[in-house]
Amino acid sequence: MPEGDTVRHAANQIRAVLDGVVPDRIETPQRRHAKDRWPEKLAGSAVKAVDTHGKHLFIRFDNGYAIHSHLGMVGSWRVYDTGEHWKKSASRAWLVIEAQGCEAVQFDGPTLDLLTDLRTRSDQRLAGLGPDVLADAGFDQATFLRRLRADDPARGIGDALLDQRTLAGIGNIWRAEGCWEAGLDPWRPLGQISDEQALAIVDAIRPRMQRSAELGPKSIEPRVYGRAGRSCPRCGGRIQARGQGEANRRTYWCPGCQA
Repeated sequence: MPEGDTVRHAANQIRAVLDGVVPDRIETPQRRHAKDRWPEKLAGSAVKAVDTHGKHLFIRFDNGYAIHSHLGMVGSWRVYDTGEHWKKSASRAWLVIEAQGCEAVQFDGPTLDLLTDLRTRSDQRLAGLGPDVLADAGFDQATFLRRLRADDPARGIGDALLDQRTLAGIGNIWRAEGCWEAGLDPWRPLGQISDEQALAIVDAIRPRMQRSAELGPKSIEPRVYGRAGRSCPRCGGRIQARGQGEANRRTYWCPGCQA
């Protein structure tokens, strides 16, 4: 699943094309949007902002509407020069916005909505999100800790980090990388994690996520994620992996240096 840094990287690319511009063309090829009349509702309106919160992306228009996107497990955004061959089938495109000789295309959804701008700020699905790990104004430590402490104290820290109501933008890659950076066993219960240790996880990965948001996910250079059976870059121990939590998401860690 694309995590907060990947979504922020996509937003940066889309913003460079659409910000302050009235799109030349808007198409919604996906059948579920065939009767929604998005092109008519957005006709003549300029994009006033492209922003993110965690894994959610918003394209806001000056007529009060906003496009809301969540990529789920398989979705993606791509920006192409107009006329450039798409690297994915056109049948997988859900949204195409053309401006300034470029096309911003969302492939494979699964969440794509046209909401009022006000609703994007009040909808319970969105209002319930935890602090954005990549918030430009600084990370909201107090809210993160309050929501973390409201969770089950027996829940492993690695599993708890995936809860978007506690911390928005973290997924399987960054929960593993964060626990490794902080030297914490992802199975250690929340009741045995201090506030300082919890914040150390976020403080360690924010710069790495910011770099990925700027340069793209190929710049991540994982230390433990996807490296089961290989040597830990810190202690030389063997990295392990197994499923964690109710969703049984695969967690990577080094037993040699994560206590």
